[in-house]
Amino acid sequence: MIDRLFEWLKEGGQDLSRGQDELQLAVAALLLEAAVVVDNRFDETERNAILRILERRFGLAAADAEAVLATAKARVENSAQLFRFTSTINDRLPRERRVEVIEMLWQVAYADRVLDPLEDSLLRRVAGLIDVSDRDRGDAKLRVMRQLGLAQPE
Repeated sequence: MIDRLFEWLKEGGQDLSRGQDELQLAVAALLLEAAVVVDNRFDETERNAILRILERRFGLAAADAEAVLATAKARVENSAQLFRFTSTINDRLPRERRVEVIEMLWQVAYADRVLDPLEDSLLRRVAGLIDVSDRDRGDAKLRVMRQLGLAQPE
């Protein structure tokens, strides 16, 4: 599990393994923000989407993903700003990996297969905070839509 996470973090040519727990929590917190931005509710579909993302992207076992999500939820409830989370992501990830974070956020936004304007606005704001271009954000959105069968393949 840890080896897969380290590999994911190192692919950008940097050793980003220090602070991996904070990185996991920051990503999970942003995923939670995307899940609750519209209705201030966290339903089972969104929860399962986030857990799958954490398991796959960080190589976590189900119990570990649950623990990260629980801790992130507590942090989100005690924080009124995205900056704390986006700052960690900026410090720990190269640009290519930050684009992947945006893709993860699109996966949560489309968990119910519908994009609300508030979700779109949050993704635009987070992308700006982690220095992901509009083009990269849009490309990530299209990739997720194709994966979910919401867009026609090129």
